[in-house]
Amino acid sequence: MTPERIFQSGALVAGLAVALGAFGAHGLEALLDERGTADTFEIAVRYQFFHALALLACAWRASLGERGAEKAAQAFLAGTAVFSGTLYFLAVTGPRWLGAVTPIGGVLLIAGWILLARGVGRSADEG
Repeated sequence: MTPERIFQSGALVAGLAVALGAFGAHGLEALLDERGTADTFEIAVRYQFFHALALLACAWRASLGERGAEKAAQAFLAGTAVFSGTLYFLAVTGPRWLGAVTPIGGVLLIAGWILLARGVGRSADEG
């Protein structure tokens, strides 16, 4: 993944978080209130947006040649898809078994942060 692709991914994930947040607050408000899952939907939006910003940080670090930034970005993308995706689905449709899948996304997000931290100052040219 090039720094440009990582940046584009971050921008798209952020834009989608804004759109989903607005849709949840307006288009799905009655459904989420009825189901009592507005908080779950909001957590999904929040984590998606935070990790969109993390992707932008990965793009910046990758553009500096930092080793690990691309792998961190991949972990953030996969983690966001699994973590936020399962929470969105859970909030709207309600299959409780998805609650068992959500932590996998959380582990991927944590891995992304560890990879990003480990790569600080390590260039791709270093062994």
